[in-house]
Amino acid sequence: MITDGSWHVIRQRGDAATFHGRDLPDPPGRELWLFEVSRPALVLGSARRDQAYLDTELAAANGIEIVRRRSGGAAVLLEPGQVVWADVIVPRHDSLWLDDIGRATWWVGHWWQRALAALGVASAVHQGAMVPGPWSDRLCFAGLGPGEVLIGGRKAVGVAQRRTRHGARFQTCALRQWDPTLLAALCGVTPLGQPLDDALVGAAVGLAHVTAGAVETALIASLP
Repeated sequence: MITDGSWHVIRQRGDAATFHGRDLPDPPGRELWLFEVSRPALVLGSARRDQAYLDTELAAANGIEIVRRRSGGAAVLLEPGQVVWADVIVPRHDSLWLDDIGRATWWVGHWWQRALAALGVASAVHQGAMVPGPWSDRLCFAGLGPGEVLIGGRKAVGVAQRRTRHGARFQTCALRQWDPTLLAALCGVTPLGQPLDDALVGAAVGLAHVTAGAVETALIASLP
C-alpha cells in the first residue's frame, strides 16, 4: 500500500524476534511497518546485556519468548491483541532525518500526537532529555525518552531508534493496557503476588479506550 505522501505501508503478523531482526530495505525509502505479534514476547533493549535478573522459568511457564532488539531502551512485554506496534523507516537523505539523535525522534512523537488527536485523545510529546523512573533501567515504560508520548502525564507511546549509514528505523509501541505485574516479575522487580510500587503503576497508561484498528488507521492518515 502506497499513501499519497509516498509512504509504503506494510502489515505483517508473526513472532517478535523475526520482526525485530528485519533489515532496513536497500535502498531505504519511507515505509511504515505495522506488526501484530502472534505469541507473547519479552523484548529487551540492545544496551542491556546482563540478563541475570530475568525470571526465565516464569517466562517459559507463560509461553513467553525472550527477544533482543537492535534498538535501545529497556524491556517491553508484548502480548497478542494488547499492543499497537508501528515502525517507520526513513532514508538518511530524507527531510525527516536529523543528525541530532536527541531530537531525531521528535517528529515521530508528533506523528503519534496527530493520530491520537484525530481519535479525540489529547497527548503531549516529550522533547527533553531522558527522564529516569523507578526501574527504568529494566522496564521501558517506567522511564521517559525524547519523542515519547504522554497522556495525562503518563507514558503512552514508547519510541526507540536504530540508525545505519543509510537510514533509520524508528520503533514505536503503545500498549492496550498498562498492568506491569507480569513484566515486573519477569524482570526481577516485584515477585508475582507482591504489591507493586505506586510510582511504577502510575508511570504509564494504555489505549484501551480506542481500538487498535482505529489507531493504525489514524497513524496512516497522519503520516507527514
